[in-house]
Amino acid sequence: MSKIYVIHENDEWTQHLVKRLEELNLPYELWHLDQGTVDLSEAPPEGVFYSRMSASSHTRGHRYAPELTSAVLAWLEAHDRKVFNGSRALQLEVSKVQQYLELNRYGVKTPKTVAAVGKEQIREAAAKFAGAPFITKHNRAGKGLGVQLFYSLEALNEYLEGPTFEEPVDGITLIQEYIQSPEPYITRCEFVGGKFVYAVRVDTSEGFELCPADACQIGDLFCPVGEEVPTKPKFQIVENFADPILERYEQVLAANDIHIAGIEFIRNSEGEIFTYDINTNTNYNSDAEDAAGKFGMLEVATFLGKELEKLAGVEV
Repeated sequence: MSKIYVIHENDEWTQHLVKRLEELNLPYELWHLDQGTVDLSEAPPEGVFYSRMSASSHTRGHRYAPELTSAVLAWLEAHDRKVFNGSRALQLEVSKVQQYLELNRYGVKTPKTVAAVGKEQIREAAAKFAGAPFITKHNRAGKGLGVQLFYSLEALNEYLEGPTFEEPVDGITLIQEYIQSPEPYITRCEFVGGKFVYAVRVDTSEGFELCPADACQIGDLFCPVGEEVPTKPKFQIVENFADPILERYEQVLAANDIHIAGIEFIRNSEGEIFTYDINTNTNYNSDAEDAAGKFGMLEVATFLGKELEKLAGVEV
């Protein structure tokens, strides 16, 4: 029997989807790809495949999960299986460089960014910002990995030579212009089936930890958008959000065969939008969704169920 296969490496981030799949009485199977094998002489099972592989898997001890997932996705696609967030989506998930190039290709503005490997090269890249504040972050990231705000090259040097310097898992550090927002928040736009679902406003006054998953917790990081004390919930769904940027986002997703994603942006003091992240392993915040009566994982499960129905005639 055909079923929905969920490819992932984090049980906590997957349980909300499992709950919705069971609510809709949809057949499913979880493929946890921290370890495994791929027999290239065999054909994959029939069904619908949805990848939730994360760029931050190495922080949970799953260093090679993306590489194994890449092999599995190639195997599935070679056999013409129906794959959502397949190989191309994974390529963007693990590389912000590729994300920014694709966003720029469709007219989406991103912060000025220089990629560097090596501490001396990081210093050289930072010098290009001519004394203006800048941020460092990891190319293969998620969870705010490596995000630090600097106001001087001296502060950067102290960080690079100190005990808190984080070596990126792929070796690539991004040096990026600091976009100062008049208010301490960013906006995350959620898409399912390549179409806009809702936007959530994320308060960043306590740090740049923007993962909306209920189980997602890391230590304090430097905040790139201010230090005001929050008076509202960290995550709030924006009612009736509309902006021309949404059409361009949908173009980017369609061109890269990405079906389910969250895209994050920040506005500067002139109101210009700067987009800095495409998250193809999107999570949703239950408190924000309960308050708004909108549910991302229900949208995902419904979408996958309809695709399974198309494939195998399963009633949803």
